[in-house]
This record gives sequence, C-alpha cells and structure tokens, in this order.
Amino acid sequence: MQEIIQKIEASGATKVKIAITDIDGILRGKIVSLDKFKSVLEAGFGFCDVVLGWDANDAAYDNVQFTGWHTGYPDAAAVVDPRTQRSVPWENNLPFFLADFDVDGSEAAKVCSRTLLKKMIARAGSMGYHPVFAQEFEWYNFKKQPTGHGLPPVPLTEGMFGYSLLRSSQQSAYFNALFDDMQGYGVPLEGLHTETGPGVYEAAITYSDALEAADRAVLFKSGTKEIASRFDVIPSFMAKWDASLPGCSGHVHQSLWDKSKQQNLFYAKEDAQNMSDLMKSYVAGQLVCLPYILPMFAPTINSYKRLVEGAWAPTTLTWAMDNRTTALRILSEGITSCRLESRVVGSDSNPYLAIAACLASGLYGIEKGLKLEQPATTGNGYEDLRFGKLPSNLWEATQAMKTGSLAYELFGEAFVQHFCHTREWEWRQHAKAVTDWELKRYFEII
Repeated sequence: MQEIIQKIEASGATKVKIAITDIDGILRGKIVSLDKFKSVLEAGFGFCDVVLGWDANDAAYDNVQFTGWHTGYPDAAAVVDPRTQRSVPWENNLPFFLADFDVDGSEAAKVCSRTLLKKMIARAGSMGYHPVFAQEFEWYNFKKQPTGHGLPPVPLTEGMFGYSLLRSSQQSAYFNALFDDMQGYGVPLEGLHTETGPGVYEAAITYSDALEAADRAVLFKSGTKEIASRFDVIPSFMAKWDASLPGCSGHVHQSLWDKSKQQNLFYAKEDAQNMSDLMKSYVAGQLVCLPYILPMFAPTINSYKRLVEGAWAPTTLTWAMDNRTTALRILSEGITSCRLESRVVGSDSNPYLAIAACLASGLYGIEKGLKLEQPATTGNGYEDLRFGKLPSNLWEATQAMKTGSLAYELFGEAFVQHFCHTREWEWRQHAKAVTDWELKRYFEII
C-alpha cells in the first residue's frame, strides 16, 4: 500500500478515481482526495448499497430483500483492490482503482458481481486450476445528434462492411484512440476491426487471468464511451438496436491451466479433436447448466432480440469445432491457444457475471465427472434441435433460473434470489411500456 501511495504522490496527482460495478455491469464511482484515498486504501470505505438496489436507470427495485426503502439504503463496507491500479490517459493520467464489497459476512458481498467471480476463481484454485479468460465485444457507434428533437440514431459509417480497412481509416482518429488509449488504460487489445453492419466495431481484449479479464471488460465498455465522447460519437453496447441488423456479442474465451500457469489443461495431443477429458467435462457442464443460468449471459429484454436464427448468435444447445452457429465453439488447434468460446454471451452482459457463469458451469461438469456424450454439431447449428433450444425471452429464462436448483448450487441462494428479482423487475418495466410497434400496429386499425 505504501508503494502505491508513493507512486501516486510521485505522479503529482492530488485526487483518485474509485469505481464499483453494479448488478448490470455499470461502473458507479467517485473521485476522492489523495488524503481520503490513503485512509480508504488502508481501512476500506462505505459506499451506498443502492448501487446493488436500483436498475440501469436508477429506478429503485421494489421486490428485493437485500436493500430498499425498508432498509434506508445504508452504506455497505467496500474495499479497494490495489491490484487494479491504473491511470486514465484521457483524464491527465488520473489514478484509478476498482473496488468491490468483498467483506466477510457482508450481505452486500453475497450479491456483488465482482465478489461472486472471485468466489468462482477460488473454487477453481481449490481444484488445482488457474482459469484464463478473455472477452470480446461488438458494438455500434453513432454520430452524436442534437438532443430533444426525436432524431433517429445515425450510424458512424454506412453499409455492411466487415473487416473494412476503408471504414476504419475514415474514422482513424477515433479508431486509433481506442486502440492506443486502451493500452494506456491497462486494457490491451489483441485486435480491433469493423464488423458487418453500419458503424459497428469488434474488439478482442488480450487474455489474462479470469478476474483481470472481467476487470478489463468492464473498463473497456466504460472507457469506450468516455473516449468516444471526445469525437462526438455515441457507442451502444445494447444487444440489438435494429431488427434488420446483426446484434452485438460479448463472446467469452476460456481455458484452464495448471497452477504454475505453464500447461494448458484443455489441450490433449493424443485426442482426435485435441480436447482433454478435462475440457470435455467442462464443455459438458456448460451444456447442462446453460438453460438455467442464461440471464447471466443475456440479462435484458433486448438480449433475446439478438438470439435469433441466422443473425450470428446461437439459439440451440449445441457445441462444435470452429462453428459460429453453435452455442459453444471449440478452438483446439494450438497447445497454448486451445480454448472454448461461449457465443451466447451478449455485449450487454455484466462481464463479472458472464465470466463467473462460464467458469462455474464448466467446473460443475468437472466436479460431477460429466462426460461429453452429446455429439458435436456438424453444419448449421440453428437446425440441430436434438438437445433443445435456449429460452426465448427474459421472463422464461429467469423463471428457469429461479425455480430450478442448479443455479443455487452454483452461486448460493442470496445471489440467485436477488439477481432473479432484478430480472423480474426488468420484465415488469418492459410490460408497462407502450412501444412503437404497438402504436404502428393498433393506433388506427384496431
């Protein structure tokens, strides 16, 4: 801790930014003086627990037990994670730290998404595994428009032009700022390119241990919005902004290594598919668990508009070798790069919950000694209905999670109940809304 303070003082900084992630994966935080930060780093601090008790639009949940008007929204004990130290390049290298509610016995810790992931990583460690993860995101970029005029979103570039050097060159200042500033922010990118769709980019974040991977993913989403504002660009990570265009994914890549971090335990040269028995059990676990933890991958009403046939997102409980139509895609050619890609995850997901769900369900398969008896899909995964389809909306997916026993076994009752209630709240808000579709369909004709 003293080294951290000395480093900040040497930089000349007089203030520090601290952030905590809410249940939707949105960063909530504050800037504190350096003197205040010294005490925070040493002894922790209180942070209003409403950040776990309201939705993305700051509407307070009326159906959760953890916090609410019935508790008075008190402060919960929070702690800074010194390992997350970084600076914000576009804010004059302002020192920045992530925090969470990981305090023993704390009610907030039971429903904190970052704390939940840390528990899953600890479980993997107790089994002798070091989880290595990375998340990649697709998102649309729009030109900033005058507010208050009802103007439709205008994509940053036109047309369907995936992997386009032309489109990235036409917006080179923004495009290169993303790559360079993220590097300075401690969120290194392996690649950045346009995807198919007007104004859509895809970024692959460099792999790391599971907690760092989730930290990077959360910071990437918030950092992209901050960088984009300098160029009058509005990024959107919603899963599907236009029914006629592809949606936005948040695919999670994952592997298990030995505790020395020297051997990828998913790779087996002697296997025809280069998949170890451990990897096969891990994949089997995810296939079993997926229908009961789907809201952790697809947490919004809009998420399920992305999970439709023929739109580069899976709809069936399938796996395959290097096949982009299945829920799970195996990439097993390299000794070090052998991994599983979970393609269900949307860009609107909370990275801590998405990665925790991937890891927990994979470990479940290992713990239960599951065999990968389901054959790999060949060809079109949308047509492979032998093993079922994913739930088709948030309510259906939430009820499967809430009423089944599997999620409770993986994550504990306190988290599952709280999270499912927040998703039911989301569904209720949607049900009350009068949409453009209803106006167009019923206003004159009915």
